[in-house]
Amino acid sequence: MSIPPPNPLIADAPDWLVKGAPHLWLPYTQMQTTPMALPVVKTDGVRLTLADGRELVDGISSWWTAAHGYNHPHIREAVTRQLEKMPHVMLGGLAHEPACRLATRLSEKLPGDLGHVFFSESGSVSVEIAMKIAVQYWINNGKRGRTRFVSFKGGYHGDTLATMSVCDPDEGMHTLFKGAIAEQFLCELPVDAEKTAALDAFLGAHGHEIAAVVTEPLVQGAGGMRFHSPQTLKTLRALCDKHGLLLILDEIFTGFGRTGSMFACEQADIVPDIVTLSKALTGGTMALAATVARAPVFEAFLGESAGKALMHGPTYTGNPLACAAANASLDLFEREPRLEQAAAISAQLERELEPARGLPGVRDVRVKGAIGVIELDKMGDLDAMKRRFVEEGVWIRPFGNIVYTTPPLVIEPGDLARLTGAMVKITAEMARG
Repeated sequence: MSIPPPNPLIADAPDWLVKGAPHLWLPYTQMQTTPMALPVVKTDGVRLTLADGRELVDGISSWWTAAHGYNHPHIREAVTRQLEKMPHVMLGGLAHEPACRLATRLSEKLPGDLGHVFFSESGSVSVEIAMKIAVQYWINNGKRGRTRFVSFKGGYHGDTLATMSVCDPDEGMHTLFKGAIAEQFLCELPVDAEKTAALDAFLGAHGHEIAAVVTEPLVQGAGGMRFHSPQTLKTLRALCDKHGLLLILDEIFTGFGRTGSMFACEQADIVPDIVTLSKALTGGTMALAATVARAPVFEAFLGESAGKALMHGPTYTGNPLACAAANASLDLFEREPRLEQAAAISAQLERELEPARGLPGVRDVRVKGAIGVIELDKMGDLDAMKRRFVEEGVWIRPFGNIVYTTPPLVIEPGDLARLTGAMVKITAEMARG
């Protein structure tokens, strides 16, 4: 049995880690060469507590989910109450209050007539469902052959088979699967007049094949934290309208305050035909995702024939525990100043990351909402950089050629300064070699 190499950051690994690590297959990890993972025994607020008692300020919000910090009492109590009554019940032929309340509230918070909510358990699956809806929308409207999707360079939408097909194939994780996944249309985002004209012409030539255009609004997250303007989204909406195409916005990362507004599409004052949500939907507590459609899309599935219905049903769709957590998370967005906190984080990130701009090897420093990025010309020893962040008492996970932070929206200025200080300091160290 393969045993992970020892981790120099772990002086005394707990027994459960020693026994379990050889059996645990971790995400995005070469299990033969990557050191044993850090053992976390508790989370609270913005801190991760390790087995040896050390605390790390979390700058990643557990892959961008813990908007309210960890172990928020309001969410914990809501889940506890729901657990005592009904942990789960199928939505096939049955319904329950948490799912009905959550669907209603999401419909009220999302812009326009995005009012029809299909629940699933993960972001990737919610995008797969959106793609399936888009293809069947055209079939139900008597237009077969519209089965392909337009996505964009730098984009990322998940690791399942269909979502891999709309990711940038050059971003590194999915190149092995060429030939096993569907071939889609990969285009440049219309960020200027030249690229807008090129996309316009492309959609005109291939619109009869296209089911939908898929993009992440304002920020392409896992593709490198690349930012684009609200005008780009306006352009996409206008081009989809011109060519009669559906627009799918993947707000899995950008939704729930991360870019400074509740949903990123609000900054462009547009309404997508379908939007996908997950990550911060439950405040980082439970697995839940939603695919939300506008009225005309939903209505294309109505009729006397069962064949027009959406034949999709994850086993844990609309899980009551997860819906209770999401409803409690929405309570917090309504009761507490999360968007004001995101604005304050943004301003502090602007100030405190700026010194990195002049460092050798730094290509760019950029901030959007509660996202701060230092982009390097090239990444040096990634494992060494990760170790240094832990030694500085912070949890930051660089990838590709970027060092970034997406802290919980409740982070205090002192803890945020600790994150930004470590980012600038360690970037400078690596530049010096």
